Amino acid sequence: MATHTFCNMVIGQSGGATAVMNASLVGAFEAAKKDARIEGIYGMRYGVEGLLQDDFIDLRQQPVDLWPRFFHTPSAALGSTHYSLTDDDLERAITRLQHYHIGYLLYIGGNGSATAVHRLLQTAQARGYEMHAISIPKTIDNDLPHTDHCPGYGSAARFLALTTMHTTMNMLSVPVEYPVKVIETAGRNAGWLVAASALGKREENDPPHLLLAPEYPFREDDFLTKVEDVYRRLGHVVIVASEAIRDEKGQPLGSTEHDKTASTAQYLGKILKQRLQADARFDKPGDLQWSSISPVDRDEAYLVGQKSVQALLDGENDAMVTLIRQDSPGYCCRTGLINLAEVVNKQRFLPDTYLNEEKNMITTAFFDYALPLIGDALPVYPQLELIKVKNERSLHGAARNTAE
Repeated sequence: MATHTFCNMVIGQSGGATAVMNASLVGAFEAAKKDARIEGIYGMRYGVEGLLQDDFIDLRQQPVDLWPRFFHTPSAALGSTHYSLTDDDLERAITRLQHYHIGYLLYIGGNGSATAVHRLLQTAQARGYEMHAISIPKTIDNDLPHTDHCPGYGSAARFLALTTMHTTMNMLSVPVEYPVKVIETAGRNAGWLVAASALGKREENDPPHLLLAPEYPFREDDFLTKVEDVYRRLGHVVIVASEAIRDEKGQPLGSTEHDKTASTAQYLGKILKQRLQADARFDKPGDLQWSSISPVDRDEAYLVGQKSVQALLDGENDAMVTLIRQDSPGYCCRTGLINLAEVVNKQRFLPDTYLNEEKNMITTAFFDYALPLIGDALPVYPQLELIKVKNERSLHGAARNTAE
């Protein structure tokens, strides 16, 4: 396939702003500025919304010291969006791209972003406008198909593992106040983040004690039985549940005719109190799940940004950059490409082998998969030995008896 000669490039960011999304932007920009075939390098603010509204900035005119700093900066420097293009938008978008002589388009995002790129290319082709575009993967949900993992996931996985460890320590400092904790994760229909919460678990009694992944229907009686078992054994229980848990009829937990927004964690806390009389509290990290950076994750996000530019200049089109884990000593990934037709409207779920037979805890296979992605080893916190002080009166009595 022939490549373009001397044309402009535009880069956008879309979806939830991960902790390493800017690293991909930096990787793409730094690769693009080195190649003479690319003239203007523009950023569309707030993704496709900026494209539709002529909201572009000149990335070549930014201070040179900005880019090394953005490499370490979370969130989306260009601004992000969850807007989905309508059929009418597609024609307008191509008109704007033609107006700015855009021959290369890079879009950093998840499945919705990949779909937007694919639809834009189809519209451009129908109009006879030559444009090449590549999707740069990004999502903490880790649910894009055909890639070993997604940039953004390793950082969120580290955050959730540490959060589970730390909130349990806080809970156990005053266990009488709330002996049951429910943590709700993001992840849509895939349980990758739920599983990540257990990466700090070294012993059976370490938290979390139960996982609820969205791939498997929630059975209330089984759940309550397991909670009771753990509580009787330990005196406390930590549960991590996906936001997208559904019951055996496929209905989201907590969703009622009168309230469609009740969270999974709220619902679980309610039934624990009603049926077990358990004083349960819940945490919803929400956007905090985007706030931690794994150096491994950041470096790979930069890499896929770089490789997206190389792919465009090699004549590739309508594709997403992937990460391919190498079968070698130590952890290493190389990049690949997959056609966007194989990505759009598809999700990659947590494999059965990553959870135990009861589907409520991770296996060694998941540890092997996920630990390399989160960077430095998780901390091991010390605990006091419960060595009781002997009763002083008894000691004095024993001393008298010895003397007599």
